[in-house]
Amino acid sequence: MYVVERFAGFAEGYRGQPLAPQVLHQAKRAVIDWYAALLPGGVVPPALLLERALAGELDHGEARLALGKRAGVRSAALINGAAAHTVEVDDIFREGIYHPGAPTIAAALAVAQSRQVSGEAFLRAVIVGYEISTRIAEAMGRAHYKYWHNTGTIGCFGAASAAAEVLGLDAKRFAHALATVATFSAGLQQAFRADSMSKPMHAGRAAEAGVTAALAAAEGVTGSLDIMEGEAGFGKAMGEDPDWERALATLGEEFHICRMTFKNHACCGHAFAAIDGALALKARMGVSADEIVRVQVGSYRATLEVAGIAEPATASEARFSTPYLVATALTHGSVRLAAFEPPRLEDAGTRALMKRVELALDPALDAAFPSQRAARVAIEARDGRRGEHFQETRKGDPDLPLSDAELEAKYLELASPVLGEEQARTLLARLWKLEREPRL
Repeated sequence: MYVVERFAGFAEGYRGQPLAPQVLHQAKRAVIDWYAALLPGGVVPPALLLERALAGELDHGEARLALGKRAGVRSAALINGAAAHTVEVDDIFREGIYHPGAPTIAAALAVAQSRQVSGEAFLRAVIVGYEISTRIAEAMGRAHYKYWHNTGTIGCFGAASAAAEVLGLDAKRFAHALATVATFSAGLQQAFRADSMSKPMHAGRAAEAGVTAALAAAEGVTGSLDIMEGEAGFGKAMGEDPDWERALATLGEEFHICRMTFKNHACCGHAFAAIDGALALKARMGVSADEIVRVQVGSYRATLEVAGIAEPATASEARFSTPYLVATALTHGSVRLAAFEPPRLEDAGTRALMKRVELALDPALDAAFPSQRAARVAIEARDGRRGEHFQETRKGDPDLPLSDAELEAKYLELASPVLGEEQARTLLARLWKLEREPRL
C-alpha cells in the first residue's frame, strides 16, 4: 500500500473506535487554543482584507467566520485559517516545526458547520487531522524547514484529513484527497523574513486547499497515490528521502495531539526559550531593565535565521525579532499583544535594551533541534554582576505544559476584548463540552 493509503486506512479504522478520554480532552484544549488565536486574528488584516477581497462569497453559505458572518466552506476555511495564524499565538507540534491548529481546525470547522455534524464528529476530525499531518511534518524534518513553511505545506494534509473525516470518506477516497492535496502544498519561508502578510495566508491557503481536495475526492476526483514516496514526489522534492515507515509506526497507538505546545507568548516560538530564560534570570538576579548593560543569547539556528531580525520596524517584524522580544520582556515583564502596539514598539527603553541583546549560534542546542527548543542566556548588570541561565525547554511545551487553568486564562485574555467577557466565557464553557453538541 502507498503512504496515503495507509494514512487513509488509519482514519477509516479509527472511525469505529471510541475516543480515549485523554485524547478527547487534548482535542478540546486544541480547539480552545485555536479560538484564542482565531478571535484576535479575525479582526485585523489579513482577515479583514480577505473579507473585502472575497465579499461576493460572504453573507451566504453554511459556514461561519470568527464573528459569525456566513461564508462558503472554502472561504471560511481560508479566512479563518489565516486569522488563526495572524497574531502568532497558535499551537505547535515541536518535533514537526509545525502549527497544526490553524489550518486543520479551520478546515474541520468549515466542513462540519456546512454538514451540521455533531461536536464529537468535529473533534474526531480534528484528531485525525493532527495525527496524520504531524507525522508527515516530523518525517520531513529539518531538511524541509530549510526553505518551506511547514504550516503551509504540511498544513494541507491536516486540513485535507480533517475535512475528509467530517465527510466520512471511505479509505479509497480519503487517500485520493491526500494525494491531491500533496500537489497543492506551498509556503516559502522567505515570505516571513521581512514585513509581509503572507505567513498567515499560508495557513489559510492550506485550510482551503485541504477542503478543496476532500470535497473533490468525495465526488471521485483522483490523485497520484504514490505522491509521497515517488521518485518525483513530495518526499524527494521537498525533503531528504523521509522515512515513511517510521512516520507510520505509532499511528493509532501514540497520539501526537497529546504532545502539543500551547504558546505562552504572542510571537515566534523560536524566541520562547530566550524570553523564558531572560525573565527567569532577571528575577534570580533581582535586576531592573535599566540596570542591564548586556544580554547574550545562545540558541539553535532557527532562532537566528527565522527570529533574528535585528531592527524591526513593524509589528510583523517585531514578532520575529528575538532582540526586541527579549528586550520587551525584560522591560515590561511579558510578550503579549500589547508588545506589538505602537507605544511599545516605539518605547525608548525597550529599543535601547534591544541593541544590547546579542544572538549567537549554540552548536549543542542546534544539534538537539527540533525535539528540544532551548537557550542559554547571560545578563550583565551595570554594577558588574553577571548571571547565566540555561532554559532547557519552553513554557507551554509538553514537558512544561500550560495547565487547563492557564489555557483558560490565555483564551480569556485574547477572546474577551473581541467578544466581551460574558460571551467569551459562554463560548469557553461550550467548548469544554463540545462532544455533547448534537450539531455545530
